[in-house]
Amino acid sequence: EVQLVESGGGLVQTGGSLRLSCATSGFSFDDYAIGWFRQAPGKEHEVVSCISVEDGRTYYADFVKGRFTISADNAKNTVYLQMNTLKPEDTAVYYCATDRYKGPKTPCNSDYDYGYWGQGTQVTVSS
Repeated sequence: EVQLVESGGGLVQTGGSLRLSCATSGFSFDDYAIGWFRQAPGKEHEVVSCISVEDGRTYYADFVKGRFTISADNAKNTVYLQMNTLKPEDTAVYYCATDRYKGPKTPCNSDYDYGYWGQGTQVTVSS
């Protein structure tokens, strides 16, 4: 059974940092892409970042470039999202999701269904 469990959310002041973790199980970690998404109140899900574990290629949404860093620990089957210089507009529930790797020609933010999701972790940035 595919499982993803997020942790690391919390309340932080503007300019602060958090590191989210996505612990995975039930599938071959190297054969999948992992994405981080977020959903703020009244808004739709949006992709924040993703990584193809097989080749290490990453993607970042423009609104987090230079502030967030995604990484994968193959030994722990865990993906991290280091979030620095947080802003109030980063407040949202953050989810990780996974889909089978589609090869080096398909970026992890394109043509992936991400059918398996975690339960989410709340990030709140106070102004």
